[in-house]
Amino acid sequence: MTHTVLNQSAPRIDVDEYTSNTALVDAVTALAPQADADELGRIGRLVGSESFQRDAAVAHRITPQLSTHDRWGHRVDDVEFHPGYHRIIDDALSAGAHSHAWAHPGPGANVERAARFMLFSQIEPGHACPVSMTHSAAAALQDTPHAEFWLPRLLETTYDPRLVDAHDKRAVTFGMAMTEKQGGSDVRANTTRAVPATGASGIEAAGTSAADTPLGFGGVTGGHCLLTGHKWFCSAPQSDAFLVLAQLEEGVSCFLVPRILPGGERNPFRIQRLKDKLGNRSNASSEIELEDTHGWLVGEPGRGVRTIIEMVNRTRLDCILGSTAGMRQGVAEAVWHAQHRSAFGARLVDQPLMRSVLADLQLEAEAAVWTAIHLARAHDDESADTADFRRIATAVAKYWICKRGPEHAYESLECLGGNGYTEDFPLAMRYREQPVMAVWEGSGNVIVLDVIRAMAKDPASAKAFLAYVETGLGRVDAYDRAVERLSADLTAAGQVVAGGDAGAVARLQSSGRVLVERMALLLQAAVLVEHAPAEVAESFVHARIGEDRGREYGALPDGVAIDLLVERAAG
Repeated sequence: MTHTVLNQSAPRIDVDEYTSNTALVDAVTALAPQADADELGRIGRLVGSESFQRDAAVAHRITPQLSTHDRWGHRVDDVEFHPGYHRIIDDALSAGAHSHAWAHPGPGANVERAARFMLFSQIEPGHACPVSMTHSAAAALQDTPHAEFWLPRLLETTYDPRLVDAHDKRAVTFGMAMTEKQGGSDVRANTTRAVPATGASGIEAAGTSAADTPLGFGGVTGGHCLLTGHKWFCSAPQSDAFLVLAQLEEGVSCFLVPRILPGGERNPFRIQRLKDKLGNRSNASSEIELEDTHGWLVGEPGRGVRTIIEMVNRTRLDCILGSTAGMRQGVAEAVWHAQHRSAFGARLVDQPLMRSVLADLQLEAEAAVWTAIHLARAHDDESADTADFRRIATAVAKYWICKRGPEHAYESLECLGGNGYTEDFPLAMRYREQPVMAVWEGSGNVIVLDVIRAMAKDPASAKAFLAYVETGLGRVDAYDRAVERLSADLTAAGQVVAGGDAGAVARLQSSGRVLVERMALLLQAAVLVEHAPAEVAESFVHARIGEDRGREYGALPDGVAIDLLVERAAG
């Protein structure tokens, strides 16, 4: 008996990660009833399979490797991945995790795409970076001269990892390179320079004759420049093309930079090193050096931030989706363990303290899922009011949900005890993974400043946000009181930014996190009140907004539907 394995949970494999995710199923059903439930179920079974989970684990253990030169000394700048990574990204792209919303526009398109993206991200988050950037690049490229050539390849539901001329590929992936070592989020401080290519001399700088590559892809004739500089962060450098910021005389401008030039020559795109990151280890993030690197202008000269912000806004939404997917992984693993493990004469899942923790973890995941799906649906609506709401609500949700991710991952990990702290189980990986969502596409302070800036430049966005949270009035007293206070605070904040007094604006910024946190909680509560089961919405208000709210997960006040939430966690 001393060597018999007892009281360990069964492997959590070969499960349907879609149908077992009650909150996601309910949210998709409510907000995109026309979504293909059969396809979502197929994806759920795929990512829940033992083979997919094995690929996900090995992709984080055997990480990308950079070769700057081949054995003969030629510069190659090649990143090699484990085959498991290629299988995962192939599955994600084949399922339209990057393209579904663009390829099938209409009501619910972004919701269904979000659900597909979240299912893949739940099990293996690293590949989601190039998938997200490929999805988001379409927002910046549409209605530009580049769209005709690149968009059909970008929306293709196949995967081709070869580094070859894009003319010879049906499918491509995109990345972006904005930040530099001296600027970080302050991209206007970028020192990368772009100069107009001058006939043959510009082309020949890359060792290619002018006759071979006189034009950009698709016959684009304008905006051909040579870029020189250093990018401190360039994720997924194996991508086929990138949106890159560089300085023209007119100011910061956006360029499309291919890895391979028309005709097959390599564009000077030197990968200096891969970043040694805390998490996100299956994804290659790098520093790159540009020297007379060919790029073609996207958008207007000097309006690069405005051009690339269309891509950034989409990737910010994907940060929300990724954090939310991580929360689902955490609570799913925690409740599975608690169902199979016993202590002190009873299963963990039946013990009151553990039930409170599991219920609270599920409550956080519920709020994130419903909010994420609500924001995805807002991207299906191009009306002015929805665009105003989306502008500020996405930033608010990105700040809060992404910040809640690491603590949620830790508490989920603790539910597994010592097992959770080992690399044999997925929650150690998840705990390392969650912080990157808060860092990418604007860390906390950047997002708070963006919210305050939106109040100044686009007052309609704050009004649209407040109008939405007011739709939840009249159901829970604690919510009503919180909305009344927020209304007064947003009015006062709007007056401060409109007044332009430097001291008052500084004081507003210093307390900006308090304001955005309260906005986020009321946003989540409003979404739950509108869409989710009433007991879930009321539980959230009591647990997150009520006077008796606790600080740690499991410190729940009276009025929380613990049994219902544990049942929904278990699926």
